[in-house]
Parts: sequence; structure tokens; C-alpha cells
Amino acid sequence: LAGRLGREVLDIAARYLRVGVTGDEIDRIVHAASLERNCYPSPLNYYKFPKSVCVSPNEVICHGIPDMRPVADGDIINLDVTVYVEYKGKCYHGDLNETFLCGQCDDESVRLVKCAWDCLKAGCDLIKPGTMYRDLGGAITHVAAAHNCSVVKGYCGHGIGTLFHTAPNVPHYKKNKAVGIMRPGHTFTIEPMINLGARWEDTSWPDNWTAVTRDGKRSAQYEHTFLVTETGVEILTQRQGRPKTEMVWDIDYIRRP
Repeated sequence: LAGRLGREVLDIAARYLRVGVTGDEIDRIVHAASLERNCYPSPLNYYKFPKSVCVSPNEVICHGIPDMRPVADGDIINLDVTVYVEYKGKCYHGDLNETFLCGQCDDESVRLVKCAWDCLKAGCDLIKPGTMYRDLGGAITHVAAAHNCSVVKGYCGHGIGTLFHTAPNVPHYKKNKAVGIMRPGHTFTIEPMINLGARWEDTSWPDNWTAVTRDGKRSAQYEHTFLVTETGVEILTQRQGRPKTEMVWDIDYIRRP
């Protein structure tokens, strides 16, 4: 339920995303859409995060705080939504994000965004009982390198459920030391942050949240919440009307005027 409602909220926010819209406007839309579904927006007041959604443009890797800056033509914008909802007497989080192409984006930005999506798909394709969590990073790094991009090492996917962030840690880079083997019933996110070029390093703004590329180049990201099933994977935050067991690229979904 949390995954489905999180998807509904993100899709609503995405419909309003366009050149000229501000991050604060998207934040108000996400907050209202969450409350309309009897959800709480998980980011709000999480370790003093001041808004209900993360809005991360261009060189912002993650955790961008929405503000009055309008979206410009050619921007790439990541919207990261998490909702917290009661289900059968317990409360659960559903976490997902997508990067959108706003206006007329250059070829390099389109390549980066497609690479980030391919990296998430590479991780998704490995999910099944018996897979070691540490093996995801190698597959993701291989895809990124083939596109002349790099994988941010400072942030990772995570277990999710009644807690927003919990075990296991899911690094996205090769030769990591993640602990654990996938078992039916495990729920977790994969959310590789992919930078243009060979530099993966990040730095943080003084707000203690906004992470940006150290070299100023663009970064893109996609995220789903996944469930390990007896036979493979269920994508709990899948786009509506799409199969729950596989990811299919659709550039029209992420294009915004």
C-alpha cells in the first residue's frame, strides 16, 4: 500500500513539473497529495529536513531542499517521494524517485538520465532469493562505466518497512562489503546516483542536506522499493499499469514541457 500510494503522489507531482514551476510549488503539491491519501510525507522533519519532498536539479545528487528557484529550460530534475501510511495496524514507508527532462535538454543530459535508469534496471534484474546484496554494485558500476559515467559512493540503498532506513545497506559500487543474502519477504530500495564523467565525489552545502557533485557536472538517479518474492522480484513502487516484475524504459514518461 505504501509503495502504491507513494507512486500516486510522485505521479501527481510529475504532472505539475515543468519549466517555470518552483520547488516550493512541487512541495506543496506533494504535501497535499500525501494528506489526501491519509499518508504522512516521510521526509518532513526527518532529522530536521524542512520539506515534504526532495527536489534535486542538475548537479544536485540528492536531498535537494525545495525553494523558490523556478525550473529552467534544459534542467534535469529529480523528485524523491516517500510516504508513511497505516496498514493493518502498522505503519510502513514507500520510497521512490525519478529524474525528469524539463524543456529542451541536451544530448549529454539525456544520456545521463538513461544511464541512471539502466543502472537501476541492472540491480532490479538481479533480485531473487539467494542473491548477495554486495553483487548489485558490480552490475551497476559496469553499466555506468559503459556510458562514461560514475557511481556515487557516499549514499546507498537501504532496507525499508516500518522504519524509513534500516538494514540491509545496499551499496551501488563494485567491490563493496555489503552483508546479507536476499530472502523472500525482504524489502529494500536500490537508488544509484550516477554522475557524468569519471568523478563520483560529492560535497555538501551548508544546509547539511543538499549533496552536489564536486566537479559541478550533472547527476541523475532512479529509485524503487522492491520486495523479494519466492520466484524473483515485485516492484512495489512501479509505474501504474506497468508489469510489477520488470522495468521498461519510456522516455515519454519523463519528458516535461
